[in-house]
Amino acid sequence: MPLLGRMGRPGLLGMAARTAVVAGTATAVSGGVMRHQQKRAEEKYEQQQYEAQQAAAAQPQYAQPQYAPPPQYAAPQQYAPVPEQYAPPPQQYAPAPEQAPAPAPAQTDMVTELERLAKLKEQGVLSDAEFAAAKTKLLG
Repeated sequence: MPLLGRMGRPGLLGMAARTAVVAGTATAVSGGVMRHQQKRAEEKYEQQQYEAQQAAAAQPQYAQPQYAPPPQYAAPQQYAPVPEQYAPPPQQYAPAPEQAPAPAPAQTDMVTELERLAKLKEQGVLSDAEFAAAKTKLLG
């Protein structure tokens, strides 16, 4: 009895083979499209470079002379004095205010000073009586 292939839907191996063929074909086609697009982009870039070189070669190589405006149209060096009727009124300056007294030391300065005195007492530089006198003087 001759071996006839199975009729109907393909089996697992047939599906895998069909998938591999489709994937391979898609890869080959996409690679060809990508190469074609790359080639077109390179040709377009080369064409633009060639046109830019031709345009640069067509322009004259000498420098354009710089023309100064005629003297009668030149800007004046100094302006005429302003008539007195349009001049701003002279400013009257008030005498400088007296120097304000220095502000009282801030609360943080007092705290810092108390901490410094406490450290000196701990180190034995100040006695209890000296510490108390300095503290009362600082607190006011």
